[in-house]
Amino acid sequence: MDQHAVVRRVELSTGLALAYVCVGPRSATPVVLLHAWGESRGSFDRLLPLLPSTLRALALDQRGHGDAERPKAGYSLTGFAEDVVAFMDAVGLASAVLLGSSSGGYVAQQVAVTHPDRVAGLVLVGSPRSLQGRPSFADEVDQLSDPVGAGWVRASLAWFPRFHEVPQSYLDARVQDGARIPAHVWRETFYGLCDAAPPTGAATITAPTLIIWGDRDEMLGREQEEDLAAAIPGSSLVVYEETGHLVLWEQPERVARDLTAFVESLSQRRS
Repeated sequence: MDQHAVVRRVELSTGLALAYVCVGPRSATPVVLLHAWGESRGSFDRLLPLLPSTLRALALDQRGHGDAERPKAGYSLTGFAEDVVAFMDAVGLASAVLLGSSSGGYVAQQVAVTHPDRVAGLVLVGSPRSLQGRPSFADEVDQLSDPVGAGWVRASLAWFPRFHEVPQSYLDARVQDGARIPAHVWRETFYGLCDAAPPTGAATITAPTLIIWGDRDEMLGREQEEDLAAAIPGSSLVVYEETGHLVLWEQPERVARDLTAFVESLSQRRS
């Protein structure tokens, strides 16, 4: 796939302006890429060049992240989901496959519950069934103040051990992503996700779904991922051995292959 993606800006009906990149021909199957808390569209920089021309991939900066506007409010799970639907409206997508990394997959699940007609398929990469509860690093998030330092962001990467080599330039870019995010966005997004009712508890997701999980994920255990798969009828759970929570960071090549095969399977179902 052509790597020469032009950064574009778009105004959403939710009142938010954000940036996105789009690669692949208009005639190809659209795939909307949703990054995790504390990241940006740049987290897909290693994935995009690996995708075939049969896919049209759109990676956006979510509310408060990357080059998106940073309003004071709107950081609930439902708020993020409504932004995704408004983004699809703005760029002319009646439906799309949604690929979400970590909490981006939580947002994708919410879209699939509230707007099932807009979701042609789900690819949930290291994504939770529920984020309710208070993780061990919550106190650190509570204490954040502006400006958020790159040193703190770099240290926070230790929350998610990695088991495959990740290029230093990519890690440095993710640190810069985090350092650009205001403290209130870090906090409001964190609590907006943790306080939300799990989407699969509200309704049944009917979209074809591929769940990808690393078996060394210290944040999301096998039981949670198996529960997620059981809660989505007909879904498939693929386990990546010796891979941590940051599946997208560690194994973009394999994610690209599995995403491509999944989209091809959707075409075969329709035919």
